[in-house]
Amino acid sequence: MLLQYSVMGAVSNWVWGLIIAVLVVAVAGAIFALVTSRSRRRTSIADLDREAKARAERERGLGAGEGTTAVVSTAPKVTPILPTLDSPEASATRLNRLRGRLARSGSPLGARLLTLLSRDQLTDSDWDEIEETLLTADVGTGPAEELIAALKTRVRVEGVGNPARVREILREELIKLVDPGLDRRLNLEGHPAVVMVVGVNGTGKTTTIGKLARILVADGKSVILGAADTFRAAAADQLQTWGSRVGVRTVRSEREGADPAAVAFEAVKDGKAEGTDVVIIDTAGRLHTKAGLMDELGKITRVIEREAPLSEVLLVLDATTGQNGMQQARVFVEVAKVSGIVLTKLDGSARGGIVIAVQRELGVPVKLVGLGEGPDDLAPFDPVAFVDGILG
Repeated sequence: MLLQYSVMGAVSNWVWGLIIAVLVVAVAGAIFALVTSRSRRRTSIADLDREAKARAERERGLGAGEGTTAVVSTAPKVTPILPTLDSPEASATRLNRLRGRLARSGSPLGARLLTLLSRDQLTDSDWDEIEETLLTADVGTGPAEELIAALKTRVRVEGVGNPARVREILREELIKLVDPGLDRRLNLEGHPAVVMVVGVNGTGKTTTIGKLARILVADGKSVILGAADTFRAAAADQLQTWGSRVGVRTVRSEREGADPAAVAFEAVKDGKAEGTDVVIIDTAGRLHTKAGLMDELGKITRVIEREAPLSEVLLVLDATTGQNGMQQARVFVEVAKVSGIVLTKLDGSARGGIVIAVQRELGVPVKLVGLGEGPDDLAPFDPVAFVDGILG
């Protein structure tokens, strides 16, 4: 029994010794880890401090100072991928291209008039047919009668035996009606120049703004777009897409139905602060019969002019709407003080005479014309080029 107790005591002493040894080793390991961690932390902080000092010296153009070790990152440099911007066609070359397109479209106005005037003897019935052709082309009653009177006089005096001469006579009289003396230049003299674009739904107003921005960028102008059409959900997105293709920023509200006058004001304010050349303001397509919406257009005008005067108010008209476009134009001229007309969808239209009618009745010049669906199919209007185009 004594031996048994002796053995058990030895075993117990051995176990306790083992436990104590394990505890000592664990405590020693913990102390070592703590000391190492603190040492590494001090080293890391020191490295960061040296890196910050080196970076500050480099920014001041001094490089790494004496006794300072610059920490150079070995991470690979990532070059951001910038979007490829379009290179829009300059306005100087557009006109010739679009004139050729108009001539190839085979305008029925010019072809029909040349056929009628080239007859050996022009009867009253022939002159009635000429008048009908002009009215169908939306030349308007007054301009049509004026043109016929001039043609009768010249045909009686000069005769119509030579087709080339007939064409020249018609060309000269049409150019007079289109009136090359009107000032068709865009007024871009402001700082910034503010261009507001108005029109009814479906005339291609937002698309026209995008195309106009391309013309201005091609001519070396800086541009900001203002998406003040807050009533149509896709309008701001459409405008922003057009602008992004040529590196033009769009000022917009993310809230549908926001105050359009506030958006227009912010766009002009930003343009003024950034020294932008031109700010173009898009507005909601408004039916001329809705007085409330037209009043809203007047409000936008007043708010914009608190920050900068309006340089241009362009009314976008669809050439295929004919005399309906005239009714719309009258109301817009009264409310928005329209200073220029943009005629879209003029290519291949039998109603090219709307150019004459708009200018004659409103006293507002056509300044831009659209002759296609392409992004660069908008050009400054030239009376001579237009008449040559419709005469083929």
